[in-house]
Amino acid sequence: MKFTCSSNILSEACINVQRATSSKSTNLPTIEGILIKAENDRIMLTGYDLEVGIITSVEGRVENTGSVILNAKILCDILRNVPDEIVSIECDDRLICKIKSGDSEFSIMGFSETDYPELPTVSGGFPIVIQGELLKDMIKKTIFAAAENDSKVIHTGVRFEVVSGNIRLVAVDGYKLAIRNEKIDYSGDEKTFVVPKKTLNEVVKLIGDGVETVSMIVAQRHILFECGNYVIVSRLLEGEFLSYKSAIPTTAKTEVKINTRNIISAIERTSLIITERVKSYVRCIFDNDSVRISSTTALGNANDRMIAELQGERVEIGFNNKYLLDALKVCDTDEVIFRLNGSTSPLIIVPDSDNSLIYEKSFLFMVLPVRMN
Repeated sequence: MKFTCSSNILSEACINVQRATSSKSTNLPTIEGILIKAENDRIMLTGYDLEVGIITSVEGRVENTGSVILNAKILCDILRNVPDEIVSIECDDRLICKIKSGDSEFSIMGFSETDYPELPTVSGGFPIVIQGELLKDMIKKTIFAAAENDSKVIHTGVRFEVVSGNIRLVAVDGYKLAIRNEKIDYSGDEKTFVVPKKTLNEVVKLIGDGVETVSMIVAQRHILFECGNYVIVSRLLEGEFLSYKSAIPTTAKTEVKINTRNIISAIERTSLIITERVKSYVRCIFDNDSVRISSTTALGNANDRMIAELQGERVEIGFNNKYLLDALKVCDTDEVIFRLNGSTSPLIIVPDSDNSLIYEKSFLFMVLPVRMN
């Protein structure tokens, strides 16, 4: 195998593909590497850690076709530091690869393609096509609520519900829930599946300026995303997802219309005395068309107040400041509606107070309260 190509383009592609390789030493060293295949003036790059795979290709001048697996970290470090705009890679029958750029030359040992694990085949079905920026927005507005660690692994991913004309993303852990709805041009079969958080983080990173649409092909156990010049293959999570609709209160004794930016700023100010070592919560009192926010820790206390439009009963309630800020910071409306049912029921945040079903609004965030002293 022998080819030459742009060192910058190859480096960027390898860095993106490297994120799908195993970063830990394993009994299968090939999954710590990038599979390189050169043919028809294209260099195909594949990374696969047995859970997520990323595939792409770049243009190059191929003199001899062939393939090799090279350690991802070493390859990316070399390409990041080569002195010239052009790099050549040549591999002999013993899988010794020479990487040349300008006056720099490296020689590293590779592995045979025959030792590389086979990626799952994902085909068939009606593809789900969605605008790239829209999918990125929907993922960002829900992924923060997916569990980091959970006894139910399925909650470490984001649930997709796709029906004719609509897509819904849902994420939940033991403290918060996020829902994002959007209309799309889809008329295929109804699909429900859960994608791991790690996979969706990679999808977000690979949706660049030139990616107008993303195509999703869903099989029984795997999913394939086509993002521009990149293909991401991932396993799906299995298990019983929370019956979230029944967990969302459909009525509210108190509704508060509040400026999104102002409430974020007020919570951030009162959180300044809450640290990793000095944990506490923010106390919110909704009463008389205002919101009073306070916190008390061993370091001191902080108080703030802002105007709001309130309908219904007075409520005094406490929240983990981080969970509340995580939800508010992904709200993209000037104002939001807080729906409350006393001090022990969860807070619901929605963009408006229309009569649509609560879980069908463009976004919904639910944050559980904490027990106050």
